[in-house]
Amino acid sequence: MTIKTIFKACALAGAVTLGTAAVADVDPNLPEYSRASGVSGNLTSIGSDTLNNLMTLWAEEFAKFYPNVNVQIQGAGSGTAPPAITEGTAQLAPMSRGMRQSELQSFEERHGYEPYALPVAIDMLAVYVNRDNPLECLSLPQVDAIFSATRLGNYNEDITRWGQVGLTGAWANRDFALYSRNAVSGTYGFFKDNALFGGDFKSSINEQPGSSSVVQGVTESINGIGYSGIGYRTPGVKVLDLAAEEGGDCVAASADNAGTGTYPLARFLYVYINKDPNRDLDPLQREFVKMLYTKEGQEVVHRDGFVPLPESLAAQIRADLGIN
Repeated sequence: MTIKTIFKACALAGAVTLGTAAVADVDPNLPEYSRASGVSGNLTSIGSDTLNNLMTLWAEEFAKFYPNVNVQIQGAGSGTAPPAITEGTAQLAPMSRGMRQSELQSFEERHGYEPYALPVAIDMLAVYVNRDNPLECLSLPQVDAIFSATRLGNYNEDITRWGQVGLTGAWANRDFALYSRNAVSGTYGFFKDNALFGGDFKSSINEQPGSSSVVQGVTESINGIGYSGIGYRTPGVKVLDLAAEEGGDCVAASADNAGTGTYPLARFLYVYINKDPNRDLDPLQREFVKMLYTKEGQEVVHRDGFVPLPESLAAQIRADLGIN
């Protein structure tokens, strides 16, 4: 499900007011976090590499309120999150994609209910090229024809040279150096589903263990092209505008365009938790989750290069969890 679809659904339910002012910056209507008493212990987070830095920054922010709480973070990929939260080796399971049906089923078979998905930020999956590359925009069918062996986006030819996307001169006959996340990554799965139209990657992709290494690969290769979260942008790369369809409008990877759903590779980032529908969260989990939906928590989101959530959505989640 896309950002645009989710936001429209929430808007129909009265939960979210669409519009750039509500999503581009930290919503001034978000409440400030207040320290609670009786909070102590350890939290473990296992999951997405895309959220690794964000989880670390949240842990540091939480430590300002609770210096004796220890938060351990492992960020090997979204695929590691479902078994960790199912088996109880982690209380926090960050993912850059939604859980698959098989993952939800495994958790439900173990616990008798589904895990609770917390949308915590809005991300844009960016297509990066080397900073010296003159290209400005690609359509998703072109992206598919560059990265995919199956071309389910129906572009009229396989794209193997930069000249096929309009570059001239010395660029025309240069081939591509393709950089990708590995299969355990939620970013890999999201890109496969949304940019490759569910198709298969070419065998020539250079799979990388982390988002930053994708960007580093593109930085070091003049012919490089890869994809990663917008928060990993560096001066060594250029973020391409994207058109959802061939001949469509090129849309920049901006906060406004992510929040309104016009940027075609916008997505929610999630933290899954084990929330028994018949029980309250324990004080440590409750306060950590509560902080995510306050000014302090969403300022961290903004600082880390992602798009913060509006208070209208944050308030709905807090109410649903009984942590107002």
